[in-house]
Amino acid sequence: MVELAGIIILGIIAQWFAWRFKIPAILPLILVGLFVGPISTLISNDGAKWLEPVWNGVDGLFPGERLFNFVSLAIGIILFEGGLTLKKDEILNVGPSIVKLITLGSLVTFFGAGIATHYIFHLSLEISFLFSALIIVTGPTVIAPILRNIPLKKDVSTVLKWEGILIDPIGALVAVLVFEFITVEAGFEYTKDALIEFGKIVIIGFSIGFTAAYALYYSLKFKFIPHYLLNVITLAWVLLVFVLSDLFAQESGLLAVVVMGMVLGNMKVRELKEIHYFKESISILLISILFILLAANINIEDMMLLFRWETLVLFAIIVFVLRPIGVFISTANSGLKTNEKLFISWVGPRGIVAAGIASLFGLKLIMIGEPGAEYITPLVFMVVLGTVLLNATTARLFAKIAGVFLKLSEGIIIIGASGFSRLIATYLKNNNRRVVLIDSNSQNIDKANELGLEAIEGNVYSDELLENIELNDVGFLLALTASSSVNKHVIEKFSPNFGEHGSFRIISTDEMLEGTHNSNENLFTLKDDYINLSEVVRDYPFINEITIESEEHYNSLLNDINFETHAIPVFLKDKAGVIHIISTLYNSKTKIEKGNILMYVGKAISEIDKK
Repeated sequence: MVELAGIIILGIIAQWFAWRFKIPAILPLILVGLFVGPISTLISNDGAKWLEPVWNGVDGLFPGERLFNFVSLAIGIILFEGGLTLKKDEILNVGPSIVKLITLGSLVTFFGAGIATHYIFHLSLEISFLFSALIIVTGPTVIAPILRNIPLKKDVSTVLKWEGILIDPIGALVAVLVFEFITVEAGFEYTKDALIEFGKIVIIGFSIGFTAAYALYYSLKFKFIPHYLLNVITLAWVLLVFVLSDLFAQESGLLAVVVMGMVLGNMKVRELKEIHYFKESISILLISILFILLAANINIEDMMLLFRWETLVLFAIIVFVLRPIGVFISTANSGLKTNEKLFISWVGPRGIVAAGIASLFGLKLIMIGEPGAEYITPLVFMVVLGTVLLNATTARLFAKIAGVFLKLSEGIIIIGASGFSRLIATYLKNNNRRVVLIDSNSQNIDKANELGLEAIEGNVYSDELLENIELNDVGFLLALTASSSVNKHVIEKFSPNFGEHGSFRIISTDEMLEGTHNSNENLFTLKDDYINLSEVVRDYPFINEITIESEEHYNSLLNDINFETHAIPVFLKDKAGVIHIISTLYNSKTKIEKGNILMYVGKAISEIDKK
């Protein structure tokens, strides 16, 4: 009981530690597992592990095949959750470079690492290519923490983000297929019986996965499942599909749940987001338990297999040869510059799926006596730990060396995609500023997309935005929603991440009527709340420009606009062409020069006498 409770407690502490220090969770989890497992044998009095998942194949927390069974079910749930994230529309929209990276780039790693492992470690081709299939997978859970605090151009962060998201389920599918090919003892002999058995596994896995996805879809559509049982029934359904598929064809369960997740994720299921959130929470708990157990299950003898120069050679080939080749082939004739390709080549940490499936397959292959299977888990853990440590410690420095580190974060996030927000966002975009609109209202997002604006449907009370590495170039935060409480929450929560150069909100109706306000936060003017902004844009949906002759002229114009109920100052363009956001703080600190341009929304006013 103490050991089981300890695993959960240590796992959650490791997750918190990863969040607190902005590192991938897999790193502290594996290190904790190694410490209480094989490393503890070096310091314990009797030379035994502090945590022994399986002892002598009989005793321990999970005697016999129970560890394998637990790992199988846990990986099945994790892969189903990963499959939910793969959407065909996203693959079509991400661009050719990313599609090539998850296809051509993966093939380069698969064949290159497989051949290298075969000749360096003298392992069979089956085991070598299983290893290479496992390490083609990067993942968003390891990339996001590494890049979250590195200001990058959107093009670079987008490639890395979507590679990790899309390659997770695809890489898992490839690894599962290679593993199943080995387990039917096909090897490279291509016997008729082996091919028939392999085909049986693939057909049954795909068939049950597709059927199960549609069965759950129609159950949700016709309200056969009450809302309060939605998540637990989905969890039970995943486990049933896994076990049922395995009964029809041994080792087809993983394939079935991956396919089920992919198919369900591409259906219009209203409850999909809720299912995904629940599965994400379950996955975090399972991952916390799983990786401590799996790392603890490694023996000192297994680790000693890697204490040789061949390990460094293989790691160097994977990281410094195959990754760059794959990236440069995949991004040929793209808009990416050479230094951006170099940075993408440098950042390729392997993650949860690689380590989890490796341990599962390693356990199974050892159990059936496959020669060289003992190398699978240590080799994959070596690549996972090595790439995560390398990227976590050097990514920021390498970004500066490669010249992709943005010195100025000039992007702008606007919370709220109403008509006023869309108007000023369109103006900023037309003046070469990156603007991202955030709104929970899908209709507002659709309208913004129709205008060609970058818009994200999101909830400001969740942490999704903070984890989005595509927003690393944002330095300005504008809260323009109808709710004053939402605007204040946005400023408090997101200023440290997105408000490097300023975080502003519109004045609330109560503040305007009572004459109370925060001059460091208020945007545009102190007389225009959300209602006034909406009315002005409704009547005058355009932005006017006036060239300024002097500071006195500027102040007079502001005074003139303030007396006009249908005009709101929004931006000031300096002589270098840089657009500045007007706020009460900006008005008090900025030096106005001749040639600046004042931009305002609303009714056009005639220029006053120039001074």
